[in-house]
Amino acid sequence: MKALLDFAPALVFFGAYYKTDIYTATVALIVAMLALVAFYRIAEKRWHKTHLITAVIVTVMGGLTLAIHDPRFIMYKPTVLYAVFALVLLGSHVIGDKVLLQRLPQKTLQLPDPLWRKINFAWALYFAFCAVLNIVVALNFDESTWVQFKTFGFTVLMFVFMLAHIPFVKNYLPQD
Repeated sequence: MKALLDFAPALVFFGAYYKTDIYTATVALIVAMLALVAFYRIAEKRWHKTHLITAVIVTVMGGLTLAIHDPRFIMYKPTVLYAVFALVLLGSHVIGDKVLLQRLPQKTLQLPDPLWRKINFAWALYFAFCAVLNIVVALNFDESTWVQFKTFGFTVLMFVFMLAHIPFVKNYLPQD
């Protein structure tokens, strides 16, 4: 349920794009992201940092798209977001005694420090790859192809990347 809720702004963007245009879809994305942030704030009584960062970047890049009437800004938004995530994850290797993913509240995974560091680094590389891939798609394909890839391509990539972690963490998963 949570994954579907987190995916809702992308679906709203996709639907609005195919019903109207990139500018209306951008407004819909901004509203959907702000609504998602507000929902989590009310439901969990805390700020969900990933959604908050995403909402800020969506609002800034989407606002530029609308103000300048240039869709490239919203098309570059995933690159900015993924680059920020990659830098934060990489930075956590040198700041603090634990990497960022290890600091997140864990209910099921208790991994040794070296494995956390490897997984954190792998996620940083994944986000850096996605940042570059988004630019490649945005610059070399038409707007409609980019919208489809942004909505579904990155979702499939993340799912596959997460599945690739199973061999490394399977021995640490709860048995019941």
